Amino acid sequence: MKTDKQGLNLKRDLGIVGAVSFIAGTIIGSGIFVSPQFVLYAIGSPGASFVVWACSGLISMLAGLCYAEIGTVIPESGGEFIYILRTAGKVVAFMFVITYIMVVRPASATGLALSFAEYVVAPFYGCTPPQLVVKVVAAIAIMVLAIVNCLSVRLTTIIQVVSMVVKMLGLIVIVLGGVVMLFQGHTENFENSFEGTNVGVSSIGIAFYQGLWSYSGWNTLNYVTEELKHPERMALCEFLGGVLERALSEYSTPLLGS
Repeated sequence: MKTDKQGLNLKRDLGIVGAVSFIAGTIIGSGIFVSPQFVLYAIGSPGASFVVWACSGLISMLAGLCYAEIGTVIPESGGEFIYILRTAGKVVAFMFVITYIMVVRPASATGLALSFAEYVVAPFYGCTPPQLVVKVVAAIAIMVLAIVNCLSVRLTTIIQVVSMVVKMLGLIVIVLGGVVMLFQGHTENFENSFEGTNVGVSSIGIAFYQGLWSYSGWNTLNYVTEELKHPERMALCEFLGGVLERALSEYSTPLLGS
């Protein structure tokens, strides 16, 4: 029998600019400013660090293109959950989403919020800021972002675009500063750049873990597929976001790590 009832659908308020900023702005997060020192410390040399960043960027870009493909095949919001649900069944999807909600996402959000809080409170203290203050600021940041995401997709998109522009400007300043130093003759980091490289499995693994964590976020657009105005442009968004992040990261992280 025919019915006048319509299914519950999400509003398509996310355009191509917002989609690109959603990917690039998520990838270009606190990790790009925190991870370089850990990558350099783990791998042991600037040259090997550059190789790690290049390989991590290539892996992330290929993964983003794969997600763009599957996002056009299964045009539903939910990311990994909906893909596992459609392929492996309800039990596996339920196990994944419980683990993701209870462990994976909270741990990731906590790490990002703490990194953000460290940078926010640092100017107000001459030494290491109190952990209580850092944790309070991190908790406030998480609550504010949660409220904003609940209120309006359009407001969230505006904040995402603005934050992406600010973070890109910060990276561009770092890159330009490195270029100026190179022209001034500061090339010591490129002399014997692979000397002291740690070739142990654990060192390489830790370096790649930090590099891939910094690139994480290439899958975020697939969580809001149903909110895109033109879902068929998702592949372009994923590609542009991945290329943008890879270009900025490969040129900035060796300078940050040095």
